[in-house]
Order: sequence, then structure tokens, then C-alpha cells
Amino acid sequence: MVKMIATDLDDTLFRPDYTISRYTVETLEKVRDLGIKIVYATARGKSAEELLPDHLFDGRVLMNGALAYAGDTLLYDRSIPFEDYAPFLAHLSDQKMSVGAEIKGVHYTNFAVTGSWYDIRHSHLTDFQENHGPADKLFVLVQNPAEEDRLKSSLPAHLYISVSRDGLAMVMHREAKKSLGLAALVRHFGLVPEEVAAFGDQPNDMDMLEYAGWGIAMANAAEEVRAIADEIGDSNSQDGVARWLDRNVLNKA
Repeated sequence: MVKMIATDLDDTLFRPDYTISRYTVETLEKVRDLGIKIVYATARGKSAEELLPDHLFDGRVLMNGALAYAGDTLLYDRSIPFEDYAPFLAHLSDQKMSVGAEIKGVHYTNFAVTGSWYDIRHSHLTDFQENHGPADKLFVLVQNPAEEDRLKSSLPAHLYISVSRDGLAMVMHREAKKSLGLAALVRHFGLVPEEVAAFGDQPNDMDMLEYAGWGIAMANAAEEVRAIADEIGDSNSQDGVARWLDRNVLNKA
């Protein structure tokens, strides 16, 4: 029996225009009315909250698993200390690569963020010499295979990299993974992984789909994500998460 729903946001719960349909909202409300917990797990930080109706969710995993919250309670924290990330980003910046760190909802970068992401509202240009505190996530815009190789060769041992289809490389603490953040929420609510259904589309969702009792890849998911999923749902443009819940949860209640 499903007792928790965990969903990625971009290209999964969100439609291509970063909205959630009324059908999806109503479906999630019905699922919550059954006592099923609903959480989201995203690479986003505070920008996620600005795009979502918060009454739908019992918890959230942010920054690819660096932070996990139940309500306002922080359950899991794997941020990166300044002394660990500053030399790394400064080195890449010297190599003319576009890099940044997200710290408490602010993007500290060596490039103009507004030219890359329309929904980033808080950004600050920096050379990574001033300490703004631990980073929840680092990111690098990878333009070609040579830059990706350069990034990987200079990666500190305690960090890992996940590159999305659009060339955005997210650099995280080795224990900042969606599955680990989700596990903290599962324990908090007194559940077990077998009671979780998880939805995703990108390689950074794979560990979460493998952790959950049911791992559902969207029809628009990357090939490697589809390969490890327990089943394939409809695409995000077709309200795939809500349609799966309608078929497998609401119609069996």
C-alpha cells in the first residue's frame, strides 16, 4: 500500500511551462485526504516554493538532497563549507567557466544569472573570495565535453557531479542525494521505503526511484532513468503523476 508520494518537479510534476494543472492539484488533494503523505524532491532551492501551492505538501527535499524538511523542521543537512567549495569554483572561474553556488536562496555566480534562468530572483556576482557561508549546491554551465572533463578532473573527492541534458552540472556533497533526503522524511513519518511511490525524469532522480517501493519514470524521462524504473508513466505534459495516482491510488481506495 502506498503511504507516501515523492515527486521530482521540473519535467515531472511541472508541465513544460512550469505550472501545475488544476487536475493535478485536485488529484493531489484527494490523495492527501486519504492520509497519504506527499513530498517533493528537487534540485531547486527556494525557487520551488514560489512555484508551488504549499498546502499540498508534507515535506520537501531541496538541492538534490542537500536539505530535507518536514514543514519548517530541518531533518537532513549536507551543505558544503566555504573552505571546500571556494578554491574549487575560483579555479574553474580562472578557466573561464560559468560557475556558481546557491546559498540560502541566493545565487552567487561569476556570470549574469538572469541571462540563463528567468525565474532566479536573487543573485550576486562574486569572485568567490568573500565567505557567504556554506553552499547548498554548486553549479557549472558545461558548454562542451572538454569542459566536462576539466570539471571532473578538478572535482574534490568529497563531492560528486550530476550533469543534466541541458548541460547544467550540479555539484553536491557526496551524501546530498534525493534518496538520502527522502529517507530522512520516511523515517520522520514512521514509514518504510516499500510504502513510497517516487516519480522522476533525470539521472539525479535515479537513486530516489531505486530507493522507493515503486519507481515511476515519466514518458519524457532520460533513457537511463526509464531503464531502471519499475514502470513508465505518462509524460509531464500529460499530467503523468496525477494520471498514475488516479489509476493506482484513487481508483483502488
